[in-house]
Amino acid sequence: MQNKLAHAAERKAFSVVLDKAIDAVRGDHPEEAIEKFLDMGQKMLSGTAPDMAKSLREAFYPGSKWENMVIDMARRIDPHILHTALLNGAYESAFRGLRETTISAQKNQCNVPWIIIFDPTSACNMHCVGCWAADYSKSLNLTFDEMDSLVKQANDLGCHWFFMTGGEPMVRWKDIVKLAEKHNDSLFSLYTNGTLINQQVCNDCKRLGNVLFSVSLEGSKEANDGRRGEGDYDKVMAAFDLMKANGIPFGVSTAYTRANVEAVTSDEYYDMLIEKGALWAWYFHYMPVGEGANADLMPTLEQREYMIKRIRDVRAYDGGKPIMVMDFQNDGEFVGGCIAGGRVFCHITARGDVEPCVFIHYSNANIKEQSLLDCLKQPLFQQYRANWPWNDNMLRPCPMLENPEVLPKMVHAADAKSTEYVTPESVDHLCARTAEYAKAWAPVGDRIWLEEHPTGKKVYEDDISMMPVDQKGKMLEEQDEKGFAVTLDD
Repeated sequence: MQNKLAHAAERKAFSVVLDKAIDAVRGDHPEEAIEKFLDMGQKMLSGTAPDMAKSLREAFYPGSKWENMVIDMARRIDPHILHTALLNGAYESAFRGLRETTISAQKNQCNVPWIIIFDPTSACNMHCVGCWAADYSKSLNLTFDEMDSLVKQANDLGCHWFFMTGGEPMVRWKDIVKLAEKHNDSLFSLYTNGTLINQQVCNDCKRLGNVLFSVSLEGSKEANDGRRGEGDYDKVMAAFDLMKANGIPFGVSTAYTRANVEAVTSDEYYDMLIEKGALWAWYFHYMPVGEGANADLMPTLEQREYMIKRIRDVRAYDGGKPIMVMDFQNDGEFVGGCIAGGRVFCHITARGDVEPCVFIHYSNANIKEQSLLDCLKQPLFQQYRANWPWNDNMLRPCPMLENPEVLPKMVHAADAKSTEYVTPESVDHLCARTAEYAKAWAPVGDRIWLEEHPTGKKVYEDDISMMPVDQKGKMLEEQDEKGFAVTLDD
């Protein structure tokens, strides 16, 4: 009871400070307000992510593109959404959530994620090349009660950020609205094809404040419609225009392949996204997973090296573009490599199987049959916990794509079963498909890594948020006793 009261008081204090900060950024002297906001962020992050606190200060210098972007966001995004999304994302998920999930992990001796990805349904109105859900059965669902229970159990462990995939999660929009309304201290981010976003959806989002969208887009109209179906591009553009007009924050999600790498990172592409109002762009390296997977679609070695440099140039403190971009394969050094297996996130299918990752379809546990905590304690996740990191090069982060000898050992040691809906695949067969790529990428990735990090040092050792949990937990428990005591006037 005491912890709940302290949590409520801390959340209220952050909410008050946040309102003051947003109002100030909307005022006549936004630069001064951002400076105070940065001071608050540094105090909050000093114990959990000091490197992140330092990076914020370096990025948001007076007149920087990031400062201008924040000012534009504060004035363009619906006020209720901006307040609620920041409160639930920055405070509940990143600040308190990281602290609580770390303590929960230490207490239960298992990985406890601070982000959970789940599929409300396997149903989808598309069949896109490269999507892990493309071959899923169309009749599987998590019931509302199951999703409600999942979120509650996750909240109890400290997790307040949920991503929804599918299938197409918007098929379950009424249940998603009900879920977000009931759990208004959590943040729900939907990966969607965007074709079901209409004015009623926008009205719901403005009322709720805690639902965000990442819309799938693959480049030009020809490239996008070639992968997703004729007319899809125009529907996505219409959804962008509608969300921008309603002050709904959104970004894009892109699977990059050998065929579209250059197109989805061109100046023209970014300029279009920025004009339409997109705030972020998430990139996913094509994974040859599922029935009919084609390893030839994976980017070439030269294209991958290009992606590393291009993404970092685009989001650089100076130059680049005013849009947040992240490549989940090549940005491993900023999160300590692989974040799957519950270390930062896990994936729950519409059938209830609790998987390490959206691309790793093996499991020992099902949320329909076991508690979330028991699912997190499953043998496969414990294998992830015991064996991470796979190597010292965070440009080779995946146990399937760049370390194909690792995943089979863990799956066999855990006696985990395939969770593929249509055609179950042995882990040995899957990793044989990536072995040639891994062998070819290793020397390239090692060269780039050593050019950037001559000592070969593991970057996560510099940051408390990347420390082994038994070291980190104690420090965070000590910090928890201090509580949140930062105001805009500090």
